[in-house]
Amino acid sequence: MSGRLLPVLLLSLYLGLGSVKSQGSSQDHFIIQYLERRLTQMEERLNECQQNTATATQKTYDLSAELRGYISTVRVLRSEVKSLVDSVTVRVDRMERELEYLENKIPTQSDIEMEEVLLEQQIKAAELEQQKKKARIRVERDCGTVLTEIKSLKIVKRTGDTSGSWFKDPSDGSKVYLLSGIRNNTLLEYVSLQSFTERSSTPAARVLQMPFHWQGTGHVVFNGFLYCHKADTPNQIVKVDLVNGTEVDSTLLPGVGNLPVYSLNPNTYMDLAVDELGLWVIHADPEYEGNLVITKLDKGTLAVEYTWDTQCRSHDAEGAFLICGTLYVVYNTRYGGRSSIQCLYDIHDTIHSDESPVMFFPKRYTSHSSIHYHPGDKQLYAWDDGYQTIYKVETRTNDQAPAE
Repeated sequence: MSGRLLPVLLLSLYLGLGSVKSQGSSQDHFIIQYLERRLTQMEERLNECQQNTATATQKTYDLSAELRGYISTVRVLRSEVKSLVDSVTVRVDRMERELEYLENKIPTQSDIEMEEVLLEQQIKAAELEQQKKKARIRVERDCGTVLTEIKSLKIVKRTGDTSGSWFKDPSDGSKVYLLSGIRNNTLLEYVSLQSFTERSSTPAARVLQMPFHWQGTGHVVFNGFLYCHKADTPNQIVKVDLVNGTEVDSTLLPGVGNLPVYSLNPNTYMDLAVDELGLWVIHADPEYEGNLVITKLDKGTLAVEYTWDTQCRSHDAEGAFLICGTLYVVYNTRYGGRSSIQCLYDIHDTIHSDESPVMFFPKRYTSHSSIHYHPGDKQLYAWDDGYQTIYKVETRTNDQAPAE
């Protein structure tokens, strides 16, 4: 009996152990799957964390580089500020020393009153000297020629640019001079007017190269010297010896160079002229409403003898000339038309613009870039749009005495 039970018990025990083993294997598989999912999630989170860490590291590096740039800029600015502070400190010290020096040098009230008296005396003496110069111009070298008519014209030649100037030396009745253009360094000298008009003149024109460039069309030749406006300077007048072409003297004319002398010739800022009384400069003064100003110059030293402010406007003016100390201003339109003298100014105060009729030029359509009066010939030498033209003028003797 007992022998039979033992195999049965062993069989039952084996079957029970197999069942328990089968249940354990199912649970282990579930646990393994769960652990694998958790490990996968952890790996994903670790990768995400690693990416976030790399991004944060890159941003930190970029921020560090930007901060290093700011720090470098701040250092430069600090150095500049330090330099400025040092400079201001030096200037303040210097100013303190200058103030202290000035405090020690300030004159007393009596000294100031004495200096004011001396200054007033000097001003009066200068004004008296100017009046004496003006009186010498009016009395000692007075002439009574008055323009009455521009009678006729003669077109001599057409040469050079549309703008330029040509004239004769009043002290030499034969030679003719030509300066073409508004900026150049060349002067042509002809032995006579006939030589100038001939196409193939013999001898040929003498070509004189200046040591500088001239500007505008307001040049003159007087007593063998060229007087002209030096280019690239606002107000320098240069005197050139035509024998050898060298500059012998120059002067700076105050108040010139800010405004063209004639609005219709915008490249000419000063117009030199010669009449019976000598050498003149015509220019426009912006502080005098753009009206024309005439200045008498000493032909030898270029010193200013006297200056007159006129009521003649520069607007719509194309040129001007002087006869016996009287300024005649020529007006036109910017499109060209019939030139006319509409304003004059007499330094002797014997002729008045409002009492004089308008004088027209004989040619109907003109556009003058320069007009020069020759006191010996009683003619105007004009440059009319490339044509060299001569105008014959009629004059009379003014019987009125100069006003004092």
